[in-house]
Amino acid sequence: MINDYYKSTILVGAIIAVLGSQGIAKAESQLQMKNTPIVIGHRGTAGHRPEHTIEGYTLAIQMGADFIEPDLVLTKDGHMIARHEPMIGGTTDVATDHPEFADRKTKRMVDGVEYNDWFATDFTLAEIKTLHAIQAFAGRDKQYDGQYQIPTLDEIIALAKSQSKATGRVIGIYPEIKHSTYHANVTDANNQLLYGPHVFENKLLKKLHKAYDNSACAPVFIQSFEVSNLQYLSHKTDIQLVQLIDADDVNADGSMSLVVPYKQPYDFVMAGDVRTFADLLTDEGLTFVKSYADAVGPWKPYLVKTVNDGVDRNGDGKITINDRRVDGSTGVVEMAHDKGLLVHTWTFRDDASGYGFIDPQQEMTYYFDLGVDGLFTDFADTGVEARDASINASNVSSNNQCKIHHDDHKKHDDHERKDHGHHFAR
Repeated sequence: MINDYYKSTILVGAIIAVLGSQGIAKAESQLQMKNTPIVIGHRGTAGHRPEHTIEGYTLAIQMGADFIEPDLVLTKDGHMIARHEPMIGGTTDVATDHPEFADRKTKRMVDGVEYNDWFATDFTLAEIKTLHAIQAFAGRDKQYDGQYQIPTLDEIIALAKSQSKATGRVIGIYPEIKHSTYHANVTDANNQLLYGPHVFENKLLKKLHKAYDNSACAPVFIQSFEVSNLQYLSHKTDIQLVQLIDADDVNADGSMSLVVPYKQPYDFVMAGDVRTFADLLTDEGLTFVKSYADAVGPWKPYLVKTVNDGVDRNGDGKITINDRRVDGSTGVVEMAHDKGLLVHTWTFRDDASGYGFIDPQQEMTYYFDLGVDGLFTDFADTGVEARDASINASNVSSNNQCKIHHDDHKKHDDHERKDHGHHFAR
């Protein structure tokens, strides 16, 4: 599997040398993303392999994922690598197998919370490459711990391109800019800024534009839980942008629990903006999101109301989230679509988090049937089966849908930005 990957990467590199990246991007555009709604391999296929590894991404693709999702953080020397957080103690072997880095463990503030950990921002890429990924979830298969390196964004793009060529279908990438405010303000040992404002965003755009062109129909979505970075990007790129929406938990009555640090985008906190994540899913909030983004990515309980009514629906003698009563759509999907926004929701796992559902495939199919345009799952194989079982499953090219969505977006874009770009913003 890996040998084939490297062979394909070498082939793609040779073609790029002859045609240039612009020619490759145009050639790739003739391939089609054959399935909708889309299945997004969350952190690769984190239920089967350690997250954010080439091997995990490759397996997700082999299982049929349409997109692979790298969460991105920066190294000390400014390279983009795939880790879920700047804190790397829980997803690598740095704590167990690298005594040479013991003194790198330190305390830093991330989004208002203090962490005592190892931070990617304190390691060069060469040092990161001496580490290996481990399974982050208790109860999941640990046999692959310590076997796989930490990939760069360059390596992930090369994988997506080589696998697109090998499979004859477009494999997209879905990078998340992790903690923009942290990266903009983090300092070195001399209290000097490591990067500064928008350095992360500019690095990402430079890389993506070179690899895929500056196109709304590139097989790329850029996502973030913060807002101001997406607003900045909306003036710099046509690549599709996704506003993520977080929460802490679901209350017994089905309402969302909003507790720090999951209550607000952190740039809102820093700016003194009182709006919560939930506010961004109101009619007014979605109009605001539409002024700078192409899609919204809410945590799944925002889309389907489930209630803890005390009924043991699976008959196991205890009440869990799986027993919650499913009351149906909250109206967010329909409202977002009315605004011209795509809806991609998260995260679906075979081994956890089934609010109102016992069977993970049935849960995913329910959301596909509801009308979501895509979902993130740790188990790409289950996600593909669930999508194929949905009434909304289609083999209509996503490229064609992109053109339709983009044309519609452009028709209203100037009006939306003029009327709403500064409204509801501080």
